[in-house]
Amino acid sequence: MARMLFGTDGIRGVAGDPPLDHATVYCAGMALGRYLAQSHRDPRVVIGQDTRESSWWICDSITEGLQSAGVLVRSAGVITTPAVAFLARQAYDAGIVISASHNPWTDNGIKVFGHDGYKLSDSIEEQIETVIFDLLHGRVQGFDPAKIPAAKTLTRGDSTTDGELLHQYVNWLASAVAGTELKHLNVLVDCANGAATPVAHEVFRACGIRARFIHDGPDGRNINEKCGALHPDVVAMKVAESGGKYDMGVTFDGDADRALFSDKNGNVVNGDAVLLLAARDMKPRGKLKADTVVATTMSNMGLEIALRNSGVKMLRAPVGDKYVLEEMFKTGATLGGEQSGHIIFRDGDATTGDGILTALRVIEAMTHSGKALHEMVGDLKVFPQTIKNVRVKEKKPLESLPTVVAAMQQGESELSGNGRIVVRYSGTEALARVMVEAESEQKMKRITDAIAGAIQQAIGV
Repeated sequence: MARMLFGTDGIRGVAGDPPLDHATVYCAGMALGRYLAQSHRDPRVVIGQDTRESSWWICDSITEGLQSAGVLVRSAGVITTPAVAFLARQAYDAGIVISASHNPWTDNGIKVFGHDGYKLSDSIEEQIETVIFDLLHGRVQGFDPAKIPAAKTLTRGDSTTDGELLHQYVNWLASAVAGTELKHLNVLVDCANGAATPVAHEVFRACGIRARFIHDGPDGRNINEKCGALHPDVVAMKVAESGGKYDMGVTFDGDADRALFSDKNGNVVNGDAVLLLAARDMKPRGKLKADTVVATTMSNMGLEIALRNSGVKMLRAPVGDKYVLEEMFKTGATLGGEQSGHIIFRDGDATTGDGILTALRVIEAMTHSGKALHEMVGDLKVFPQTIKNVRVKEKKPLESLPTVVAAMQQGESELSGNGRIVVRYSGTEALARVMVEAESEQKMKRITDAIAGAIQQAIGV
């Protein structure tokens, strides 16, 4: 059955509009609670949220739905997505995150982790989704959707949170790099006015890292606004202008499940480069299982070549941390990730991408090598690459669009094996993404424009 609510990263949408209206969110909590009650006695759920102004009322609505199904809910307040994944596997039957990650403040989302710290499977999401619709349409005996309690207007400070949950997560992160002296580096940290704000301060302090923080004053509407991982050039420019004050910069997205970096010269260091330096750090320490890294179809060919030169094999998975994890499980790989900065370290007990853990591991690798960040990835020769987004009115199978297929075939012919074309739909937005790598900027642009134009003509808005 095709899912209508759950996408590749939970339920996403505009806050206040279906499926993120109060009634649907309440029923989502009740449906999840009923699912958990089938296999757990007195189920317990931990919930966290980002800094969007809608996160407070959405958190309250889903909590009421959960409680109506007999679930005990504990709130961690504003905290990162990977923190909830960590907390879920400590003493809870599920963890819920209210966040839309890198999306604008007007959007929001609901993401669920199981008691093992991993996202729910597609089949479980389908079961929960069926119950949500049954509840909304009055098909569940004893439940009248017209009697759903009215939504509350909540803002920051209206909810009760448990600060001990944050400390548990901070202590776990610090333990991940215990034994390595990290105090010699000066770091500029961009919190994206998001969920990293309370966490990053505590973690960097606990690890003794000398850090200055920017964009750490969330107001409910400034999350990701001209800052964070969507705008890595911001922290890069500030590092470059500091006159050598900072050894590196790090920037998170809204829910801090990914991170991008800047070297001390102000050059952006993306997820491909992080995979390279992490692999080189892990391999001699015996932590890179089978000398293998799992990347995605979007990772640059230059990464594959650089890894091969270091005796490391690179596998490609479809875009999405869920698919990277699947390939890691299949092959036993302990390192995987995406160009966007979503990096998964499985040499410890992490179960999802974690931007703050990634930052700590990068700093740790720099300490082990004794090199600056730009020196560690200086041999990564990046093929010219571009990604062009086309807003679409529907997501028809690409192979069913003759003009798009023709444009892609023509592009492949022009590349003659010296480049790549990847065209896919976004899992969270009404977008088609066209990625092209080529040996020259001119060829790359020509092929990209041709494919994007064909998509626009066929199904564009």
